[in-house]
Amino acid sequence: MLKKKGKTVALALLVMSAAVSVLLAMPDRKNAKSETPAILPSDSVIAVNIPFKIPDQVTFAGEKMPVENFDIRESLERELLISAYRHSSTILIIKRANRFFPVIEPILEKNQVPDDFKYLVAAESEFSNVVSPAGAVGFWQIMPGTGKEAGMEINNVVDERYHLEKSTQFACDYFRKAYAKYNNWTLAAASYNGGMAAIDEQIAIQKENNYYDLLLAEETARYIFRAVAYKLIINDPASYGFQIEQADLYPPLKYTEVKVDTAVTDFSAFAKKFGTNYKLLKYLNPWLRKPYLTPRPGKTYSIKIPVEGMRNVERSEINN
Repeated sequence: MLKKKGKTVALALLVMSAAVSVLLAMPDRKNAKSETPAILPSDSVIAVNIPFKIPDQVTFAGEKMPVENFDIRESLERELLISAYRHSSTILIIKRANRFFPVIEPILEKNQVPDDFKYLVAAESEFSNVVSPAGAVGFWQIMPGTGKEAGMEINNVVDERYHLEKSTQFACDYFRKAYAKYNNWTLAAASYNGGMAAIDEQIAIQKENNYYDLLLAEETARYIFRAVAYKLIINDPASYGFQIEQADLYPPLKYTEVKVDTAVTDFSAFAKKFGTNYKLLKYLNPWLRKPYLTPRPGKTYSIKIPVEGMRNVERSEINN
């Protein structure tokens, strides 16, 4: 037992000794004499060049981001670097934005919410119907209790948090309320992530009411910078290392709508009745959580039906 312990200590010391010199080769445990420095070939050195420069003027929702301050500039650079080198995910965000912005933008405009708030969707969910560990759902990451308080139908048959138009309206209602409280769009956006109570607490503690001067929880502190990073990249992908042709962006989907106020017992048969299939019906209506619908009394539902040729989009149509 003692001999075994002695060998373990000797081996640990040997490993620690090797770690002192960065360029030493790992020693042979049986022949400790061969501690020859290892020479790295010149072609093994990785050169990393930052492929972009941070703009001198950056805004969110018409409000200036003070990038002349080192902490603000470095916070934005952090998110740009993460997004620029997280290639596959960022490429998908750029592609999906082209599909979903035409749905989100008119709702923001109707509610007099700045257009830049559409980039919060990229920061929240990357334009996917994800479910967070805490139970927040959909593009806008809405918690069940919060959604129900706002009048959304949320149960095991229908979950309107997955309904893009209705969840965007929910977000707009929140933004307008937050703006009325803070008279500042940046703080209103940040509170969507951190909650008004948390923002209010930090304003009271720190005696500051500017997002860029507040020390906040990390996720909220990064939230606006992440959204602005996506704004910069989506609007000018090439400047951040993404060579994406307009024809390669995902086009908006074409559909019509059918009003339903009675039970649907089988969505597979329902889809075939309208010349489509269950898969596409559920893709366009992710808020329908079951293969059937039991509507609330007196409520009418609009179900999206893909139009003929929705899948076969011509490249000429994509370019227009």
